[in-house]
Amino acid sequence: MLKTTGATFLAIATSFFILLFSPPPKSYYHSLFISSSLSDNASISHHLRTLTRRPHVAGSQANAEAASYVLSTLSACNIKAHIVSYDVLLTYPDSRSLTLTPSPSEPPITFDLKQEIYEGDPYADVADEVLPTNHAYAKSGSVVGPVVYVNYGRVEDYGTLKEMGVNVTGTVVLARYGEIYRGDIVMNAFEAGAIGALVYTDRKDYGGGGGDAKWFPDDKWMPPSGVQVGTVYNGSGDPTTPGWASSEGCERVSIEEVESSGDVPLIPSMPISGADGETILRSIGGQIAKDNWQGSIDAPTYRVGPGPGVVNLEYNGKQVIATIQNVMGVIEGVEEPDRFVILGNHRDAWTFGAVDPNSGTAALLEVAQRLQKLQRSGWKPRRTIILCNWDAEEYGLYFQTGSTEWVEENRDLLASRAVAYLNVDCAVSGAGFHASGTPQLDDLLKQAAQQVQDPDNSSQTIYEQWIQSTESSLIGRLGGAGSDYAAFLLHIGVPAADMRFGAGYPVYHSMYDDYTWMEKFGDPIFHRNVAVASVWGLVALRLADEEFLPFNYHSYALELQKRAEDLENDISDKGIIFSPLFKSIEELSKAARKINNQKKEIKEAKGWTSMRRNDHVKVRELNDRLMMAERAFTDRDGLLRRPWYKHLIYAPSRHNDYGYTSFPGIDDAIENAKNLNTAESWHVVQHEVWRVARAVKHASLVLDGKLT
Repeated sequence: MLKTTGATFLAIATSFFILLFSPPPKSYYHSLFISSSLSDNASISHHLRTLTRRPHVAGSQANAEAASYVLSTLSACNIKAHIVSYDVLLTYPDSRSLTLTPSPSEPPITFDLKQEIYEGDPYADVADEVLPTNHAYAKSGSVVGPVVYVNYGRVEDYGTLKEMGVNVTGTVVLARYGEIYRGDIVMNAFEAGAIGALVYTDRKDYGGGGGDAKWFPDDKWMPPSGVQVGTVYNGSGDPTTPGWASSEGCERVSIEEVESSGDVPLIPSMPISGADGETILRSIGGQIAKDNWQGSIDAPTYRVGPGPGVVNLEYNGKQVIATIQNVMGVIEGVEEPDRFVILGNHRDAWTFGAVDPNSGTAALLEVAQRLQKLQRSGWKPRRTIILCNWDAEEYGLYFQTGSTEWVEENRDLLASRAVAYLNVDCAVSGAGFHASGTPQLDDLLKQAAQQVQDPDNSSQTIYEQWIQSTESSLIGRLGGAGSDYAAFLLHIGVPAADMRFGAGYPVYHSMYDDYTWMEKFGDPIFHRNVAVASVWGLVALRLADEEFLPFNYHSYALELQKRAEDLENDISDKGIIFSPLFKSIEELSKAARKINNQKKEIKEAKGWTSMRRNDHVKVRELNDRLMMAERAFTDRDGLLRRPWYKHLIYAPSRHNDYGYTSFPGIDDAIENAKNLNTAESWHVVQHEVWRVARAVKHASLVLDGKLT
């Protein structure tokens, strides 16, 4: 009896001592992270103003100076920071010209191809540092031909022209931005037989039209002389090191091999302003374009041509092996230092980059400064947090150069240790929260949004604003190759998420994307920037600190079931059997429920007795299954004719790298089979269904954690 009483007293005393002297729970630090006492909109504003004071395209001295600023800021936060450099192929404009002959009886018009500064422009003194408008990796050459208007330059737009009897062969196409990736606009033009491509910013999509038209700096819209520049590269990372890192002294393919790869355009192209686009449109005759191909109310009537307007397009670019710099900051975990939670944003910009990407860079530095404040309060992460500031994203928008080179160099280590990758590119371009991610992160993203106040309405949370403003699915998916999450998710299968405030913005990739635009129209008091940093950091903290990884694969199974049903309905008359895929999805659903129950059982069993038994091994093993299940959706052979894409659930659409498809291998095969309509082509569709079914089964086996 005395022994029992003594043991009880000892247990009570021990528990009292632990409670009295234990550090606060991790949830305390998470709440502190998103509190107003740690956030600082003035600091974010300062970071953004500093980063955007000069244009800083990849490979430039200005961008190297921006890298130094990020490095020094991370170091000042007592974060171990360093630079990882790569030598990659970049292109810059050497000379360019564009001349229009409206008709044989009219004199030619030579366009000046300049974005105009405005009265009082605070960046007028550095405007000449902005690169001349161009498409990165555009083919050099000179072409002369009649103009054909092709709407957005999509595959279906060329189908419409064919139905109208319009022959594109030997012409220079005029397409407008707005629906698909510019690289696909140029590629589709080449495949249709065009010899050149011009891409302009239409007022219908980017504003500034109508009788009382206003544009930046008086309104948010793109000015008439504004030009959206960008890359037209369709490959992965550095074009001269396809599939491996472009480190010093590495193997490289030749420029001739790059040009024959199919990843760079084979016809010259050039981005032009809305004003120049309208001038060319007025020179086009022929049939009147369809109603949904027309412009704004006060625009001229759009016709499709060809001609009579003829353009002479000349472009010469220079190719340079340039050094790019990724800035990396590491906060090492104290219990699981070999598990990585990675946050990333790119730094390089086509011009000033206030929205894209440096609103995200400023948010990254805000996260770093808050984490420093947490460390001063006693917080230490369970797992390692890595803060990444990528370079040369803009040159490889299809697969971002700086992040892709780093992933390729560290592929095996990341595949075995990365918990998740959290991306913020354009942190803020306006109101309204948006998030995309792999489905096992859905619950985590929602929960984080429920904890952070809506910056535009203090009476509600971001989540409440989010669900009120979203008509379709709340959380988007990341199959499209639009930012630095691509290599992590689509190449090696790391769970990923991306978040932002605002959708598209009119001055995208133009010289008007500057601090003034952000201060006047994007986020006047930088409260949205603060909110993005709060959600971003909170998601990272929960992934880094929680004993059990907050993943829920039941959401994944539900998503796959719906997408598989949609595909089956699309080709229900083709004899394709989807039962293997549905069976695998059901197995995934069972495995997801099982691991959720196992997690619950371990939590409920925890107590003083289990602490003495030490169940850390059980927790680690369960977390490894949660972490590695996403990898199982990849296949070492990749997609047919697109082998760099290893993920069989998500990838970009073949003709629009901004868009995405679920089950991309099946989708590609269906598209091909519909065109060929042969028994062999439909057999390939069935094979792709089996491939995905096997991948989903592999994921369920990983979650289950037992050998067959």
